[in-house]
Amino acid sequence: MKRIISSLILFALLTSCESIVVDENQMNTPINNFELLWNDIDKNYGLFGVRNINWDSLYSIYRPQINDQMTDQELWDSITEMLEELDDGHTSINNETESFISGYEFNGKSIPEYSKSLITDKYLDWRIEVEGEENLSYGKIQGKDIGYIYLGQEGGRNSDVIAEIIEELQSFKAIIFDIRQNVGGSDKYSFRMAGAFADKSYLAYTSETRNGPTHEEFGDKVEFYTEPIGDFQYTKPVMVLTDRRTISAGEVFLIHMKNLPQVEQLGDTTAGDFSATSVRRFLPNGWTYNYSIQKLLLPDGTSLDGIGHIPDVYLKNSIEDIEQGNDTVLEGTFVHLLQKYGIE
Repeated sequence: MKRIISSLILFALLTSCESIVVDENQMNTPINNFELLWNDIDKNYGLFGVRNINWDSLYSIYRPQINDQMTDQELWDSITEMLEELDDGHTSINNETESFISGYEFNGKSIPEYSKSLITDKYLDWRIEVEGEENLSYGKIQGKDIGYIYLGQEGGRNSDVIAEIIEELQSFKAIIFDIRQNVGGSDKYSFRMAGAFADKSYLAYTSETRNGPTHEEFGDKVEFYTEPIGDFQYTKPVMVLTDRRTISAGEVFLIHMKNLPQVEQLGDTTAGDFSATSVRRFLPNGWTYNYSIQKLLLPDGTSLDGIGHIPDVYLKNSIEDIEQGNDTVLEGTFVHLLQKYGIE
């Protein structure tokens, strides 16, 4: 499966991280390009065990397809089909005109199932876009004693702004925290956002980074905690809304939030892509690629990579719902708050 993404996203993928440049003496042939990529992933990819991937078996399937007479397009097709087997949104490859992200096509289907303008026009009394932050806004649900926060990316200049938002929304009986279509970003940003809701410190997760030649060799575990931050924490009910495109640091935010007793997840299962990524790698033909280098584990030792966060209450919009002017996920959340908490 192929997926062409916008030039803006492609530019970000090609410029936002450190790079490893290929040895100038490497031959620019289809076979050598394939071998370099396969071997690099074999030595450094962090999720073979977690995702139950037999990388040697995939070599036996795809390597026979490669020959030095094939076109660039044929090589691209074979490599992207192999990477799709990982079903890992943190593994991607880019050429001069397009970018392929493993597992993206399925998650990307949720894009038309959400409409920011619909929420603003139909469901909010008022909405404030936070200047300087990446797709962060807040408001009040129309006719209800419920606050609303939307966070579409875990990034911006000032994550401490969440304290000001919570101060403004603290009188409401509940908050809906909408992270549908959240494309990830900084785990530190996620940590700070969750700190505005934490009642105490919790072990959230551990991470281990691949550091050896065998598929299960990793460095020491690093522990990450959910902790109260700031002078005030919102401890009344918080409903976090998710969909299939809630990914990466957005999912890490949800790990922190689901530690908290007042938080529930409503919506669809998230993407299931948590790992940090490698630095940008180059092939002799100029293509660049990244892949996952870590495994992130919950305190009980399990991983959500390839699974995602499963909601406490499953709700999903159809494209027809949005076209007809209805966000049934949001409306279902209103019903849940009324039935479980008596909040309206």
